[in-house]
Amino acid sequence: MDLEVGAIVAGKITGITKFGAFVTMASGKSGLVHISEIANTYVSDVHEHLAEGQEVTVKIIGVDQTGRMNLSIKAATAAPVEEPRPRPHQKQMAAHGEPSFEDKLKRFMQDSDNKMSGLKQYSDKKGARRRGR
Repeated sequence: MDLEVGAIVAGKITGITKFGAFVTMASGKSGLVHISEIANTYVSDVHEHLAEGQEVTVKIIGVDQTGRMNLSIKAATAAPVEEPRPRPHQKQMAAHGEPSFEDKLKRFMQDSDNKMSGLKQYSDKKGARRRGR
């Protein structure tokens, strides 16, 4: 089996540290899966995602000059599929009847204008009293 950058291979977790996990492949070579390459979400503790002796599929993402391999679990698994976002110019209602972003923005701007005009009137009246009018 050829272990080169880009290859996806099976391995076994042989050690866990606070910065990642060591994986030994079937060929006997081992490499490190850095904590940032374990999952597509934030990982604060490696033990929450991996256990020693666990079988994993990893992708070789790098090999340094001394022959150490950098591995990735999240690159070896399919990325989660994101739902397509609606285009901004399309006014759509959510399934539960929530107004679109444009409607929310329009309402916010109207409320903001009303509050600003009220504040301006209040400050004009207050300033007129101080000037003795």
